[in-house]
Amino acid sequence: MPTASSADGPPAVPGQAFALDNPALESLGVRITGWSEGRVELALPVAPNMLNRSGVVHGGTICALLDAATGYSGLYSPDGSTMLHAVTLSLTTNFLANGMGRMLTASGQVERRGRSIFFSRGEVWLDGTLLVATGMATMKYIK
Repeated sequence: MPTASSADGPPAVPGQAFALDNPALESLGVRITGWSEGRVELALPVAPNMLNRSGVVHGGTICALLDAATGYSGLYSPDGSTMLHAVTLSLTTNFLANGMGRMLTASGQVERRGRSIFFSRGEVWLDGTLLVATGMATMKYIK
């Protein structure tokens, strides 16, 4: 599975704990597994309450993870003291596959950044082998 750290630029820091500081994502079980300037990697263990009536991960769960990946990719603060925040202006999601598995992983990468808006893309994988969704987002920094 390609990861955000495999692209050009500084690698995401593996094994380092990062604060998510997002009650909605924390309630789902999302955790940041790698984070650096312009990229993020997230993990979410699949739980029974995330499945739809067909027994596969619900599209809303995948969208939430994709939204988090595209958003957090633009929020890294190297000194850790400046907390950045953003809201989603647009999220285009492409569902490519579905399946059953144990772990969802997502990567996000900033494509272009301005003073108040950034554009990013992301991917969501199931068990590191099945690409289930891709997306493009427009995010706005807030104070």
